[in-house]
Amino acid sequence: MHQRRIALASLLAAILILTGCSVSPTRIQRADAAVAGSTQHQVVCDQADRCAISSPLLDAAHAAMADSTDAQPVHVVTLLNDSEAAMVARLNLIRAAQHSIDVQTYIWDQDDAGQLVLNELLQAARRGVKVRILADQLFSFGNPGLLDRLATAHANLEVRLYNPTFHESQTSAVEFSVGVVCCFMKFNQRMHNKLLLVDDTIGITGGRNYQDRYFDWDDDFDYVDRDVMVGGPAARAMAASFETFWKHKRAAPLTHLRDINRDLLGNHPPTPWPAPHYAHPQRVARVLEEAEDGDWLDDALVSETLRTGRVDYFSDLPAKTKQPDKRSAQEFTAHVMHMISSAQHEVILQTPYLVLSDQAQAIFARLRQAPAPPRIVVSTNSLASTDAFAVYAISYKHRKRYLEEDGFEIYEMKPRAAGPVEDNAEAADDEGPSSSTSPGSKARRRMGTERGLLGSHGDARRNRPAPLTTPGRRFGLHAKSIVVDDDFAMVGSHNFDPRSDHYNTEAGVIVYDARFASELRASILRDTQPENAWVVGPRQRSGMSEAIGDVSASLPVFDLWPYRYATSYDLKAGCTPMRPTDPGFFSCYTPVGDFPDVNISSKLIYTRLITAFGSGAKGIL
Repeated sequence: MHQRRIALASLLAAILILTGCSVSPTRIQRADAAVAGSTQHQVVCDQADRCAISSPLLDAAHAAMADSTDAQPVHVVTLLNDSEAAMVARLNLIRAAQHSIDVQTYIWDQDDAGQLVLNELLQAARRGVKVRILADQLFSFGNPGLLDRLATAHANLEVRLYNPTFHESQTSAVEFSVGVVCCFMKFNQRMHNKLLLVDDTIGITGGRNYQDRYFDWDDDFDYVDRDVMVGGPAARAMAASFETFWKHKRAAPLTHLRDINRDLLGNHPPTPWPAPHYAHPQRVARVLEEAEDGDWLDDALVSETLRTGRVDYFSDLPAKTKQPDKRSAQEFTAHVMHMISSAQHEVILQTPYLVLSDQAQAIFARLRQAPAPPRIVVSTNSLASTDAFAVYAISYKHRKRYLEEDGFEIYEMKPRAAGPVEDNAEAADDEGPSSSTSPGSKARRRMGTERGLLGSHGDARRNRPAPLTTPGRRFGLHAKSIVVDDDFAMVGSHNFDPRSDHYNTEAGVIVYDARFASELRASILRDTQPENAWVVGPRQRSGMSEAIGDVSASLPVFDLWPYRYATSYDLKAGCTPMRPTDPGFFSCYTPVGDFPDVNISSKLIYTRLITAFGSGAKGIL
């Protein structure tokens, strides 16, 4: 009892100390002066175009902008399924920028991908381009020394951190716990938007953060992800959204952060910007070469670009959690829900986390009650492919509702999916720039990692995926996309879950073009093919077992019955893929268990326990 009182008193003291220690205006002014006095101002280019490289991507965007009118907008749109193309597009646009680059992200790591993009942005600033980086504080940079150097790296480069915990750039384990206890709503709302905008003319948005796993550069675990590149009038909406976030009070300049402010005023001369140190320099050299290779760009990007009309960019406002009932604060979320509710024939949904909000549940229930309900296809993670097993456990609990009440066809990604592993990045490194990434080669599917708020803060081991029964490199799904009636489609950051609905700010584009919708639809459906996914279907079992399972699943706690209504199936050799509702399904599919390819481990036990006791945490997982 005495130890509990001491722990509680310590926690309360930490809350009082941490919540009341913002940086004084005097210290901010002194730090601003120190930064101004030591920041690099030299520009290495005196040309009007800032020594920008030529870019067919930016040229196409300028042409679309010039051809647009208010009544008839023109856009160029490129679906970035391939992670190599997604990285090369970013590098090409950064090097082609003449005026400004704005970057918004949820995660910025200091691995190869993070170092490469950050270094390219600094080089752009040195050419004379105005560069602004806005990153969510919780999982970005994580190194005060790096941020000290960024504060003085160049006058054209400015960095802000969104919603910093207790006015600091880093969040310790103690601060993380205190933040949950004392300031749950503010601490829990994160900026999940992803955007790279060049010259207010062309932007990339979608699911990828700046970390190796989002570009298939991690040796152990990578994400299947997706972006979209849009040039034309929609870029103005991107610019307006970025400006709103940049000027919001939660976007803290580095001198406003306690630890950075303290370091800047510590009378230590700023250290020179270090040269990046890459774990795999060959692949970095390869993508940098491709970024200025006209043939490669034409083959991988320009040839895949559509010229179209209406494209809308939407973003929630920073005040989303302050105004949960105001549609203006939830602009993107509202449009996502409207898209789904308008479906007449088909909804193709891809999300890493199949945990529906109350609003989404109501929409799918209405669709199911229609005289001719639309087909609902869902591509999502299996326990074997996800790194968010707690979220998966909630999805697992509601399988029967998804199948019977909502009419979903659910396909869960295999961790060794044939699609993602067609090409070997390490082999490409050994072969050099003339390897399988040369013009004419097949585009590769790539992936990256995103830690949830209840993930492993300070302990990477706790955030690892469940151990598998088979060896090899693992892939997990991170893409978030919708296609409705093969007429229009959305690519963005919204996971279609309660966290995306109510807490995180989200962003993305809706493209009103049947060609784009068809391309995205085909991409998602490839991920549902038997070589890439297991299909979830009803289990063949006794009526008594099903009745007990129904009662167990209806309980908010003590949902312990192990024999669920549904399980996973794999296609038998020689059979043709079919839906679980097809009369011949059970003769062509073999049940492979509820958690195929997952080895017995603590993760498996945790998943069962969260299914049984954790449904109340659905909204914040």
